[in-house]
Amino acid sequence: MACGFRRSIACQLSRVLDLPPENLIKSISAVPVSRKEEVADFQLSVDSLLENNNDHSKPDVQVQAMRLAEKLKCDTVVSEISTGQGTVNFKINRELLTKTVLQQVMEDGSKYGLKSELFSGLPQKKIIVEFSSPNVAKKFHVGHLRSTIIGNFIANLKEALGHQVTRINYLGDWGMQFGLLGTGFQLFGYEEKLQSNPLQHLFEVYVQVNKEAADDKNVAKSAHEFFQRLELGDTQALALWQKFRDLSIEEYTRIYKRLGIHFDEYSGESFYREKSQEVLKLLDSKGLLQKTVKGTAVVDLSGNGDPSSICTVMRSDGTSLYTTRDLAAAIDRMDKYNFDKMIYVTDKGQKKHFQQVFQMLQIMGYDWAERCQHVPFGVVQGMKTRRGDVTFLEDVLNEIRLRMLQNMASVKTTKELENPQETAERVGLAALIIQDFRGLLLSDYQFSWDRVFQSRGDTGVFLQYTHARLHSLEETFGCGYLNDFNTACLQEPQSVSILQHLLRFDEVLYRSSQDLQPRHIVSYLLTLSHLAAVAHKTLHIKSSPPEVAGARLHLFKAVRCVLANGMKLLGITPEHRHKDLLSVRMDQNSK
Repeated sequence: MACGFRRSIACQLSRVLDLPPENLIKSISAVPVSRKEEVADFQLSVDSLLENNNDHSKPDVQVQAMRLAEKLKCDTVVSEISTGQGTVNFKINRELLTKTVLQQVMEDGSKYGLKSELFSGLPQKKIIVEFSSPNVAKKFHVGHLRSTIIGNFIANLKEALGHQVTRINYLGDWGMQFGLLGTGFQLFGYEEKLQSNPLQHLFEVYVQVNKEAADDKNVAKSAHEFFQRLELGDTQALALWQKFRDLSIEEYTRIYKRLGIHFDEYSGESFYREKSQEVLKLLDSKGLLQKTVKGTAVVDLSGNGDPSSICTVMRSDGTSLYTTRDLAAAIDRMDKYNFDKMIYVTDKGQKKHFQQVFQMLQIMGYDWAERCQHVPFGVVQGMKTRRGDVTFLEDVLNEIRLRMLQNMASVKTTKELENPQETAERVGLAALIIQDFRGLLLSDYQFSWDRVFQSRGDTGVFLQYTHARLHSLEETFGCGYLNDFNTACLQEPQSVSILQHLLRFDEVLYRSSQDLQPRHIVSYLLTLSHLAAVAHKTLHIKSSPPEVAGARLHLFKAVRCVLANGMKLLGITPEHRHKDLLSVRMDQNSK
């Protein structure tokens, strides 16, 4: 594993620099592969060793690098030492590199890269990730897609690092809309339709009652009265609301299953309608609550009346708002889970809201507010089906499946598949996730169906095809060749490039763990797939001697294992069945 090589280099450096090896390990990085030339395996940036590197000009840094390199010696691990622009470069003994990397991938399996010393001393924490959070009694809007897949990625990554993760779906299940919906169902609802297609029927009822309420004051009054009954705990009103909530969760669970996503807890605003009153009392007791002339209650976070820092926490009728319920939820979760970190995954439009929530928790005396983090993301633009604008996530999932099935229809072997729809959905979801995760989460991006389904280039389809083809190699040759393995047979440039890239996986995981951005892993996996495509074209198995074939098969199996590990972290289920995927040739070149 890379960390073993890092430690060996760090130990030699520590003797020369008189520094503990632990202080040097994170300064030693694996060198990205290059197409133009053979590169070293690791490098040490001399800048990172200089306390005041602004005081050192580049020539001085270069001199420092050369002086340091002169004091170092090659050994059984390091076969060559050189200098670059302010760096000392280390080349690992090629046979040792091959044997160690491939052995480590096989031994560590799904934990490859996660046992690295980059993560040593990492305390195991209790982490809450709140994500997805659709509105009850409404079909799952496509706007919740990004929160769902980003939150799932963060939860996957934290779990892989050994943390105790609780996945919470905080539903929008309270508010005046339920007054309208309750009244609407009493007027226009049908029990049979509710059972057969609950969210579609509730959506139709909601649209109809809104029209009626706009024209008829009595309908609007009935809706207000229904919500008041809910607030007061009326048994019949609550029973209807509970039915809407339960049916909604059933529908959402079905969609989450298609996405391969689960939750540990379905919470919601309704849970905190009473506890939010306790929050208001606490704010009042601390002298933070101010009444306005309109009868609402606000908190001035600036302390000097700055309008941009005024946060409304209570309506004029005494009922709570979204902010108040979020405060109550945070306090309740700390009592229940005693979390070390709580991460909220929502769009960037809620950035100010969470800043105010965290600030209010602080002034209420909850020092643990600093453990709360908002991970914002940008907006997806242009997501449309062939029928027009997309509103619901299920429409997107169905469109993905349909388009992939059409792409596969031209392949003769597709009919041999046991479940072509399942394969189409897996590959399609990979395409969707990779397009979403390629850039900074905070950035808006323009959605493109054509780009999503490109089989060549940096797409999720290409990742799935690569994984499926590599898996087919193991199925075809595995039994006869995997026992025969000679490291000396993997010294071609294509093999070395793959091994060097496999070395970097722990660094990529570490980087994503620091900034919670999936793009580092996406970029790594796409490069790995392109390297595998080039190698597959030249490093043949069938026509090679047994020990050469065995070595190459080991290499391709290691690539597939790491590819699968990374895909699973991103929330992608790797596709194993390859016959339907042969419409795309693996020997495509990189960009």
